Amino acid sequence: MKTLYLECNMGAAGDMLTAALLELLPDPAAFVKRFNALGLPKTAMQLEKTQKCGISGSHVRMLVAGREEGESGDAHEHHHEHEHHDHDHDHEHGHDHHHEHDHGHGHDHHHEHDHGHHHGHQHATMERIRFIVDLLDIEDCIKEDIMAVYSLIAEAEAHAHGCDIRDIHFHEVGTLDAIADVTAVCMLLHELSVQRICASPVHVGRGTVKCAHGILPVPAPATACLLQGIPSYAGEIDGELCTPTGAALLKHFVREFGPMPVMRTERIGYGCGKKDFPVANCIRAFLGETEGETDSVLELSCNIDDMSAEELAFACERLMDAGARDVYTTAVGMKKGRPGTLLTVICDAAHRDEMIRLIFKHSSTIGLRESEMRRYVLSRREEEQNGIRIKKSDGYGVSRSKPEFEDIAAYAKAHGLSLREARAALGV
Repeated sequence: MKTLYLECNMGAAGDMLTAALLELLPDPAAFVKRFNALGLPKTAMQLEKTQKCGISGSHVRMLVAGREEGESGDAHEHHHEHEHHDHDHDHEHGHDHHHEHDHGHGHDHHHEHDHGHHHGHQHATMERIRFIVDLLDIEDCIKEDIMAVYSLIAEAEAHAHGCDIRDIHFHEVGTLDAIADVTAVCMLLHELSVQRICASPVHVGRGTVKCAHGILPVPAPATACLLQGIPSYAGEIDGELCTPTGAALLKHFVREFGPMPVMRTERIGYGCGKKDFPVANCIRAFLGETEGETDSVLELSCNIDDMSAEELAFACERLMDAGARDVYTTAVGMKKGRPGTLLTVICDAAHRDEMIRLIFKHSSTIGLRESEMRRYVLSRREEEQNGIRIKKSDGYGVSRSKPEFEDIAAYAKAHGLSLREARAALGV
C-alpha cells in the first residue's frame, strides 16, 4: 500500500507541508510552474533550498502581490488574522488602524514576519473563498478538499470566538496566502496518489503568541479546537509550532496518528521553516510501501427503542456523509422485553467529536459507548479495465480482485443488459 508518513516533531504549517511534499516529486520545479498558472489572484509560489541544523531541505514562499504574508514565513500562517463581525454596524468596520498586524506575534516560531503592510483591511468570507477556489484550473475533487479544509478552519474560528460561521471574515491577503498553501497541499497529495496517510503526534509548542488583537495561549484557540482528537504535546520550545492551517490539513487528510509504521521508504522530503531552533525546524515526509498493516479505529454505539426506520436511516446517512468509516444497525432485545436497535458507528479518532455530536443530534439516545479496536487491513488499490474500475487488495498471503458494482450497473443500464450479461460483455 502506498503510504505517506508525516513526522510533525516541529509542528505543522501549510508552507512546511507543501515544501516536504514537493521534495517527494521527481520534478518539483514543474509543479511550481503549474501551480503558478492556476489563476490564484496575485499569488505566486517560490521554492528555495535551505538548511536546518546541517540538514538540507526546501522552503516555500507564497508571495501575494509580490510580498510574503501570513503563514508564509514559516509554519505559521496566522489565521489569528480573522475577525468576527456582528453585522449590526456598517461595513467600513471603523477600523482605522489599517491593520499593521504587529505580527510580532511573539511568533518566535518559524517565521520572522515584517508585516508592516497596510492592506486597507479587506475581508473575505467563506463565499468569497469558494468563488476564488471555483475559478482555479484544477479537478473538482481537489476543490472539494480545499473547501473542506477551509471549512474546518472557519468552524474552529467560529467555535473559538463564540460566533456563527457566517460572521467569520478573513483578511484578504492572509486568505490568499492560506488558500495557496491549502491548494498546494491538496494538489500534491492528489498527485502523489497515496492510499494511506499517517502522522506522528503533533508538537504544538508552548507559551503565548501576540496578535494584533491581543495575546493568545499556544496552541491558539482555533488550533486547539482543530487538534481535538489528535495526539499532540507542548514540548520544550517556546512559540507556536502548529498553525490553524497545518492543523486543519492534518485533520482532513490523516487517518492514523502514532509511531512510523513498518514501511519500505522510497523517498524522504524535508519541508523547512524560516526560524532557527536548536532542533531542525522541518517536517519530514516519508513515502513508501506498507503491507498487512494494522491501524486503530473507534466504535461508537448506542441502544435506541424510540426511533422510526426513516429516522434511523437518515441518521446513518448523515453520519456516513460526515466521514464515518461505516455505520450499521442491529436488531436487539432491550429492557422490559422491548425490541430495539443497536446503532454502531466506526470512525477514526480524528472524527470522534464530530461523530458524537452527530449521533446526539440525529438520534434520540441520551448516552453512547466508545471502544478502541485494532484493525487488520489488506493493501488496496484501484485499476481500470474496459472502462470499469477494478478494486484490488492483497496482503497476509491473499490477493483479491472485484469490479466496481456501480460501473457495471451503469454499463448494464446504458446497454439494456442484465448484470450477468454486462459482466460477461466486459470480461470482469
